[in-house]
Amino acid sequence: MFAEEKTMAKEINTIGVLTSGGDAPGMNAAIRAVVRKACANGKKVKGIYRGYQGLLEEDIKDLNRESVSDTLDKGGTILFTARCSEFRTEEGQRKGAEICRKHGIDGLVVIGGDGSFAGAQKLAALGINTVGVPGTIDLDIACTDYSIGFDTAVNTAMDAIDKVRDTSTSHERCSIIEVMGRDAGYIALWSGIANGAEDILIPEKYDYDEQKIINDIIRNRKLGKKHYIIINAEGIGHSTSMARRIEAATGMETRATILGYMQRGGNPTCRDRVYATMMGGLAVDLLCQGKTNRVVGYKNGEFMDFDIDEALAMKKEISPYMLSMAEDMSK
Repeated sequence: MFAEEKTMAKEINTIGVLTSGGDAPGMNAAIRAVVRKACANGKKVKGIYRGYQGLLEEDIKDLNRESVSDTLDKGGTILFTARCSEFRTEEGQRKGAEICRKHGIDGLVVIGGDGSFAGAQKLAALGINTVGVPGTIDLDIACTDYSIGFDTAVNTAMDAIDKVRDTSTSHERCSIIEVMGRDAGYIALWSGIANGAEDILIPEKYDYDEQKIINDIIRNRKLGKKHYIIINAEGIGHSTSMARRIEAATGMETRATILGYMQRGGNPTCRDRVYATMMGGLAVDLLCQGKTNRVVGYKNGEFMDFDIDEALAMKKEISPYMLSMAEDMSK
């Protein structure tokens, strides 16, 4: 691990669980695992609704095994989610810790991304044993190779792009397909490779040289290519105006399709269900061992945990080999 694990001697009797930030398919599988693993260990469980906002508003209810029945295959989060500016303040954080103590919550599982983990870090410093579980479709948490929701989201994008390609081919068009990923291009890169896109635009490497794309389209049309697919990450954006400029410059009919929030929804894949279950269960095990300020992760084929401080300090970079392979495949 990265650093000596921080522990607290007190026994955990009641475990709270919340989801925070953007929803992701598989969150319900993680919630279910937390509840049932805690019950199997003789612990009480409380669900905190609407993330840190619900914590500050004391929207907290008892959960048991039956509470999470028939949720494994459902997208979204049964605990709902919200963003909370008040919890970013010291006053809000102290209030959250006091509410946890008021409701007897001495261990907390936070399912979300880096922003959610920053909140968990603050609660841990205030004496609430806290463990984070990575739940984000963006796959941008540095300490883990996997985050809940990515597999479902990228498969949703891949399936939609296949369908757009069919009509793009029929009409001999250029199609710009915008996928989610404001700061991270993993969905764009993976779906671009999987769908055989001619161009993949991601925040980590795009140089905004639109003329290069235009020249490439013109060159390929001269070689007889009838359609052209561009996968554009949300962080680049402006797909509709980009389509107008490309059509004007190339003479090739160009259309933009923005997939949007459909990528967050849908029934989670097998991988998302299984990995989320393993991560939720491990989070409970860590709390039962008296550990705090930890993040569950998946690295080199193993489920493990990391210190939140170290995890938040890490930076994640797109694989240069994946980038070079994507470029080679598009030629």
